[in-house]
Amino acid sequence: MAKADFYETLGVVKSADDKELKSAYRKMAMKYHPDKNPGDASAEAKFKECNEAYETLKDPQKRAAYDRFGHAAFEQGGMGGGGGPFGGAAAGGFSDIFEDIFGEMMGGGRRQSSGGRARGADLRYNLEISLEEAFAGKTASIRVPTNKSCDTCSGTGAKPGSSPTTCTTCSGTGRVRASQGFFSVERTCPTCNGRGEVISDPCTDCSGQGRVNEERTLSVNIPAGIEDGTRIRLSGEGEAGFRGGPTGDLYIFISVRPHEFFQRDGADLYCKVPISMTTASLGGQFDVGTLDVSNTRVKVPEGTQPGRQFRLKGKGMPVMRHSAMGDLYIQIAVETPQNLSKRQRELLQEFEEISAKETSPQSSGFFSRMKDFFDLGE
Repeated sequence: MAKADFYETLGVVKSADDKELKSAYRKMAMKYHPDKNPGDASAEAKFKECNEAYETLKDPQKRAAYDRFGHAAFEQGGMGGGGGPFGGAAAGGFSDIFEDIFGEMMGGGRRQSSGGRARGADLRYNLEISLEEAFAGKTASIRVPTNKSCDTCSGTGAKPGSSPTTCTTCSGTGRVRASQGFFSVERTCPTCNGRGEVISDPCTDCSGQGRVNEERTLSVNIPAGIEDGTRIRLSGEGEAGFRGGPTGDLYIFISVRPHEFFQRDGADLYCKVPISMTTASLGGQFDVGTLDVSNTRVKVPEGTQPGRQFRLKGKGMPVMRHSAMGDLYIQIAVETPQNLSKRQRELLQEFEEISAKETSPQSSGFFSRMKDFFDLGE
């Protein structure tokens, strides 16, 4: 039985452009897809015919051969070499349906050979800085071991005077397809490993890789106010691509060392300051250093309790890429006297004896409430 004309199968005229071909193919494929017509042998046959027609007409060379010789162009011994395991328009299958119909909707399209020029890998560099450096910002110099494009072969991987050639197994696509009945299986070309090109005379300096090892020194701008865990991206500073492919990126991961005195929470800083019991009771003052290399005097009022906080406005961290500043919070810790002498103990005992409830209202009030709550009596 003679095959139907490919143009008639898809329902287009012979002068149809690529866009019209694809649109017609999608409609027919969706209409006759086996999943929509389970058990319908005629629909399955029509689906295969549509797939075969589109596989032929979407390829400019195959389409030109079909327009000139018809189906004879792809019969055994014809121009298409259809008798081989990877030739012929009937090699298409489910992979083409998913790629052609759903590829664009998924944000992609049909796979294209990159000519062996794979993108270089992204690199990671861990950089530790002090809190003072995070406060002021800095320009850091780092040394990064990576790959760079080979100067000898200009990244092609081929010896100077020669060049890569198109892989004859996959015709430069990097993929080969084998038909197995109704299905087709597509895999990476074993000859060129999916690159679409082969190098018969590789560069001796890079062994055909198109890149060589190198340690580079880079300058990294650390902005003021940067936080622990921030990632800085240096575009194009990663590994060189394979055989002239695009270069990857370098990611700098910032870690800020713990500070001896300050703890950070966003743009705010916290500092716990121990003071003596007498200073907390009678009042006083002390100086605290800040990251802007200045001293700020903190006045402690009489009767200051442990845990009280004093806010020093604008003495915290810069807000990255803004002019605002965080605050510094001073948290008071009252230190209980230790290693008392006999005289000091006597003085404290005398103070305890003559103290009235008003000198320690929280303590006396707490035990009074507990006594009443549990009915402890005297």
